[in-house]
Amino acid sequence: MKHKETIREFYANHGQEYPQMDQFNVYRREEFLCANTSLLPNRRDFYKISLVVQGEGILTTADKAIRIQDNALLFMNPLIPYSWEASSVNQTGIFCLFTEDFVTPILKGNPLSQSQLFKVGGDHIFFPDKESMRLLKGFFENMFLEVKSSYLHKNDLLRTYVQIIMHEAMKMQPPKTFFEPANASKRVSNLFLELLERQFPIDSPNQTIKLKNANEFASQLNIHTNTLNRALREATGKTTTEWIAERTTMEAKALLQYSNWDIAEIAYSLGFEHSSNFIIFFKKQTGKSPLQFRKDSNAIS
Repeated sequence: MKHKETIREFYANHGQEYPQMDQFNVYRREEFLCANTSLLPNRRDFYKISLVVQGEGILTTADKAIRIQDNALLFMNPLIPYSWEASSVNQTGIFCLFTEDFVTPILKGNPLSQSQLFKVGGDHIFFPDKESMRLLKGFFENMFLEVKSSYLHKNDLLRTYVQIIMHEAMKMQPPKTFFEPANASKRVSNLFLELLERQFPIDSPNQTIKLKNANEFASQLNIHTNTLNRALREATGKTTTEWIAERTTMEAKALLQYSNWDIAEIAYSLGFEHSSNFIIFFKKQTGKSPLQFRKDSNAIS
C-alpha cells in the first residue's frame, strides 16, 4: 500500500537536500523542476501553499481534476490526496511548505483553521486576478526574506503571512471548471483501499480505528459517499460497507486467534461502542460468535 509521502521524501524526489529549518520553508517553483517532476497520487505529511505564476498542468484530487494555466493559488494539506502532471516547460512561481509542528495551537485556534481552504470537502484552488497576484507575490517575497533572517520570532511572523494569504484566498470565488479523469473509479478505489488498510493491524487494546463507515471514508477522500460507493462497485464489484466489513472481520479473527484480549477490548479497538454490537456483527459475518470462533481456533492449534 502507498504511504504518505514524507517531507524528507518530497525533497529527495526533487533532488533537493533536506533543510536545517524544517518546520517552514519557501521556494521558487523553478528550483524544484516542477516541469519535470510529476507528483504521484498520494497524501503528504505536510502542508503546501503554491502560487503558480507561469505553467500549465493538471491537478487531480480523488475524483476530480482541473487544468491549471498560470495565475493559480493552491492549498494542499495532509488529508487530501492529489497529483500534479505538468504540461508545459515554463513553470514559475513560489510555494511554501510547513509541517504540523509549525501549526501551533495559536494557529489552530484561529477561525481560519476552520476555513474551507484546509478543510476536507472545502475549496483549495483559486485563480487570482492581476491585483491579487501582485499582493500575493509580495507576501511570498516577504516570507523569503523572513526565512533567511535572524529574527528570533520569525516563525510567528511567518504564521501571520500564512494567515494573510489565506484571507486573500477567502475573498476569491473557487473555480467551477473541474472534470472527471478517465480513471476516476480506479483512482478512488485505490485511495479508499489504502486508507482502509492503513488502519491495520491493531497492536494494542488502547488503539482504535478512526474510520468506521462509508461517510467517514468519503469525507477523508473529499468526495460524496455516493461517489465512493459508485467507484468501488465499478472497480471492484463491492460496496464500501462490504469492504469495511470484510477487512474488519479479518482483523477480528486475527485478534481472537492470536491475542489474549477479551471481547470488549477487541470490540473497542475495532470501533464498536458496545461489545454486543460486535458480537452481532461477527456472527453475521462468520456464522459463529467471537467466543466460539476463539474456542475452535484454539482447538485446532
